Amino acid sequence: MNDPSQRSTLPIPDLAYTGTVTYDATDPDTHYPPIQKIRPPQGAPNVLVVLIDDTGFGASSAFGGPIQTPTFERIAAQGLKYTRFHTTALCSPTRAALLSGRNHHTVGMGGITEIATSAPGYNSIRPNNCAPLAETLKLNGYSTAQFGKCHEVPVWTASPVGPFDGWPTPGGGFEYFYGFIGGETNQWYPALYEGTTPVEPWGTPEDGYHFMGDMTDKAIAWTKQQKSLAPDKPFFTYFAPGATHAPHHVPEEWADKYKGRFDQGWDELRKETFARQKELGVIPQDAELTARSDGIPAWDEMNPDLHPVLAREMEVYAGFLSYADHHTGRLIDALDELGVLDDTLIYVIIGDNGASAEGTMKGTTNEAFTLNHMNDMEDDAYMIAHKDDLGTPRSYNHYAIGWAHAMDTPYQWTKQVASHWGGTRNGTIVSWPNGIAARGEIRNQFAHVIDVAPTVLEAAGIPEPSTVNGVTQRPYEGTAMNYSFDAPDADEQHTTQYFEMVGNRAIFHKGWTAVAKHKYPWLGSDHGLDDDVWELYNVEEDWTQSNDLAEQEPERLAHLQRLFLVQAARFNVLPLDIRTAERFNADLVGRPTILEGDSQILYPGMKRLNENCVIGVKNKSFTVTAKITVPEAGAEGVIIAQGGSYGGWSFYVHEGALAFCYNTLALEVAVIHSDVVLTPGEREVRAHFAYDGSGLGKGGTVALFDGDTRVGEGRVERTIPFTFSLDETVDIGMDVASPVSPDYGPQDNEFTGTIAWVRLDVGEDDHSHLADPAHLMTIAMTKQ
Repeated sequence: MNDPSQRSTLPIPDLAYTGTVTYDATDPDTHYPPIQKIRPPQGAPNVLVVLIDDTGFGASSAFGGPIQTPTFERIAAQGLKYTRFHTTALCSPTRAALLSGRNHHTVGMGGITEIATSAPGYNSIRPNNCAPLAETLKLNGYSTAQFGKCHEVPVWTASPVGPFDGWPTPGGGFEYFYGFIGGETNQWYPALYEGTTPVEPWGTPEDGYHFMGDMTDKAIAWTKQQKSLAPDKPFFTYFAPGATHAPHHVPEEWADKYKGRFDQGWDELRKETFARQKELGVIPQDAELTARSDGIPAWDEMNPDLHPVLAREMEVYAGFLSYADHHTGRLIDALDELGVLDDTLIYVIIGDNGASAEGTMKGTTNEAFTLNHMNDMEDDAYMIAHKDDLGTPRSYNHYAIGWAHAMDTPYQWTKQVASHWGGTRNGTIVSWPNGIAARGEIRNQFAHVIDVAPTVLEAAGIPEPSTVNGVTQRPYEGTAMNYSFDAPDADEQHTTQYFEMVGNRAIFHKGWTAVAKHKYPWLGSDHGLDDDVWELYNVEEDWTQSNDLAEQEPERLAHLQRLFLVQAARFNVLPLDIRTAERFNADLVGRPTILEGDSQILYPGMKRLNENCVIGVKNKSFTVTAKITVPEAGAEGVIIAQGGSYGGWSFYVHEGALAFCYNTLALEVAVIHSDVVLTPGEREVRAHFAYDGSGLGKGGTVALFDGDTRVGEGRVERTIPFTFSLDETVDIGMDVASPVSPDYGPQDNEFTGTIAWVRLDVGEDDHSHLADPAHLMTIAMTKQ
């Protein structure tokens, strides 16, 4: 099975037996060749791809940053650092490009999945002529597994009924998956899947649970089992932590390691990082530190009383990255103990884009304030009072924009801004002791995330398939990086690359970049594409894009602008789509939805239903009705819950009586109790929320009913207008993850009676939110 020609068509075709067929198996002429296991060519390495989330070029100590990452440095010492490796500026697009070897618009991921449209470059659907790398490796005899984050599942398929062709398994080619589906998750109470089945964490934060440790344990266990049962079979492991995407959740002792380390503020931190980067040689000695990007405040412009809070935000973030590095080190140690480390091709990509400028100018203790445009609830005094909550289960935090810019040192801009290196240049490490002779060296050739897949296939001796599952394949669009492994001065082979994200766009070509920033990461689009100002940089001489040559070289700029359009037409980038709020409306953009109507019946055992899976109850009146049976001993527990401790609502039984809780961002928690204990037997209970109307996020009155008898009532002063949570879900008969109500905890809240069904009925939506696209813009950008 080592003939490459047999591997161009996948699955590898079965060859029919053409020899003599005998009547009796004991006949001496009976002979059949032994069954051969499918394995990759001799010498094919194991492959481990580590993808860190939302981490800029200037964060990790491996590239001169202030955050200690000894594991990354250890891997770099036995391999190579790539200083000009690029991503797409956003999460879903980078991941789709990495796993397919094609540009993100080619595989339909022009934005995050939540704003997909029907246009081919933006529909979030990977075409079947672009088989993922994991599928190709699996069909060539690799074991394949993914751990951590997956944000490539089309939203209308992100439910327990699928279809699952866009999930890691089976559609993505991974035989095993353990992680979360979506842009982020609560690291203390994650929304987990094993394969396509929802599962719960083994414990709570009080038990010592954190997702980073859990996913690493799973990865180590899977690897040990794989090498125990199939030692001759190499593995492809994709290890993608939620770190360091918000929420920045980390054990306090890890954040405390950095106490006082950031009191100087983000402006001084950039200077310190810049000096270290020159000392390490990851930027040239003549590189210039770019000016603070437009719109980002200076440290000294911030309220001095808020400085300790801002410093703690960065301490927590730093601890989170160090914590991720630590657990990555545990996986590396396991490979070493198994004796397979030297024969493992490792990619460590420190960020799927630049650092995130989605945390507001001063950061936040709870992202939901920003998601729901309710930042007025979180003034400076509130943040100061809750400083010690940052990073703990009592927060859902994100740091200030100034820290994000500092983490992208020495470049301009941040995540979302695909035009400049701050959004797209990520420090990357490649190690393969048995395949790369160089140790601890630096490579400066231009590279892009689409280069990973062809590099892996070349290292494994596996050809790019021409057909997969009967479908003729589109060739990889990346360039294998193997040519540079042992040739530091080799001419770079990836010479042209476009970049685009919500109108921010650029073209790299033979040492030059033409760039156009269309919008700020924290604001919506306010002008047309033709009004954008293009800049021009000679990035061979001007490493950091600090000297704009557009006025001096208009002809070169025009040539590169035209080249961008050619590439854009070639790779499905056109038509450029700068819409954001509108793309949240599935009807406007031609994206399917899971359900329609104003009534929905849910059944016991259904859980992990995100907000795309249930009818919306925000900004409207609604009724939740449940048919239950109360046992002789009485009932207790949750009938239905949506959201969690940072925002949501719950209908439940407490001390034998009906109760309803509306949790408004953990700041206002209204609990309505009935004084009447439910008697045993079959009954129909309900809670009716009567919305005040006349705007978004208004209050309402709650009435509780046992049959037709009103048994309780109360008031909710303010509601959540846009989203309860990016990760916590609707659960029937329980409240998984963090609890909505203070009446019960994260465990032992299952309903002790019997639930036949739960029905949601909603009234007319208050459509006034459609007049304010800035709200939806905030949600869209924070989800990335």
